[in-house]
Amino acid sequence: MSAAEAPRIAVLLSGEGTSLENLLVRSEAGEVPGRVVLVLASKEGAGGLARAERRGIPAVAVPRKPFPDSHAFNDALHAELERYAPELVLLLGFLSPFELRGRYEGRALNVHPALIPAFSGKGYYGRRVHEAVIAAGVKLSGATVHFVDEQYDHGPIVLQRAVPVRDDDTPETLAARVQALERELIPEAVRLFAAGRLEIRGRRVHIRA
Repeated sequence: MSAAEAPRIAVLLSGEGTSLENLLVRSEAGEVPGRVVLVLASKEGAGGLARAERRGIPAVAVPRKPFPDSHAFNDALHAELERYAPELVLLLGFLSPFELRGRYEGRALNVHPALIPAFSGKGYYGRRVHEAVIAAGVKLSGATVHFVDEQYDHGPIVLQRAVPVRDDDTPETLAARVQALERELIPEAVRLFAAGRLEIRGRRVHIRA
């Protein structure tokens, strides 16, 4: 993708879609290249679907529960993605594994509310992450944007920033600061991707000048 191109973006989510809303607002303001062409939710009634519908963006629920396994669930996800041919897939609070299937390597990004590899992997999502951070007594947490691979929260890191963990933090107060970071990191990662500045070399992502 050349620097002049703006990617077609599909967003996968499971909840209210606050990161999606931030991305759409910034895109409408001309701060983020690309266009969201599809929003897929793993839960019926996910708030992110309504946010997409209000803007006329195709919004599809593909509930996880009816499928016998993750592979069958991904069959349904990929069938929807194929209809819209996205060049970039963003996992913004998506709580199920996404299989790349030889089509989205280097073209799928996930945001995680901690500093990977700490407090990451299966079972670490949402409030659970912040509860674990506080219980561990660490002094820093943060947010990470990384390329998706075949393991939970494991792919090469694109961007990472930290916030202090305060003595009086609750999961809610810590989450608010981490989410503020996510609102900056996600648009920045999209801009870098669209400009062709991200190069994966093994486990590292090099950002070209």
